[in-house]
Amino acid sequence: MSGPGTPAVRTVVHLVRHGEVHNPEGVLYGRIPGYGLSERGHAMARRVAEHLADADVGAVVASPLQRAQETATPVATGHGLAIRTDDRLIESANVFEGLTVGVGDGALSSPRHWRHLYNPLRPSWGEAYREIAARMLAAVEAARDLAPGRQVVCVSHQLPIWTARSAAEGRWLWHDPRRRECGLASMTSFTYDGDRLVGVGYREPAADL
Repeated sequence: MSGPGTPAVRTVVHLVRHGEVHNPEGVLYGRIPGYGLSERGHAMARRVAEHLADADVGAVVASPLQRAQETATPVATGHGLAIRTDDRLIESANVFEGLTVGVGDGALSSPRHWRHLYNPLRPSWGEAYREIAARMLAAVEAARDLAPGRQVVCVSHQLPIWTARSAAEGRWLWHDPRRRECGLASMTSFTYDGDRLVGVGYREPAADL
């Protein structure tokens, strides 16, 4: 924290969504281990690393899940850093893990699953949005403190990243999933002056892939 009359140190924490996952069965893989990047997903991870090649990256942190660790690897390698693992960056919990969730032909078409759908504002089928927001913002602040005045890369997952951004920007946490601005291998960047959040930006360095 800066003292009186001392310019605040500017630090940027990039929340990077992992790249495309190899998932030929089309299931909701959630926290299930063993789901790594597809060939295109690895290309996306390399593109993010290229985008950050000249950045002053002081730390790389990732969710413990394979797809996040694989996305973080090219960035960490490019900057000569080890990947730190933070469990708070993990995918949100969901009762439909391992199932397909299409409305017409997936788990949502079965009456035995409808009991999980009673409260979309929480949501009732998984980890509460407020809990996701709390753990993600705590992870972002911890990452910020790893490298004051520099940039930090945190690789996480779509819903946790979008929830963290919504909380930081003062929006309702419940939302239409189709309206999330969090594409594969995208970067949602939190800029801090000292410990004060002063801006949130968004980029998609691998959008053309």
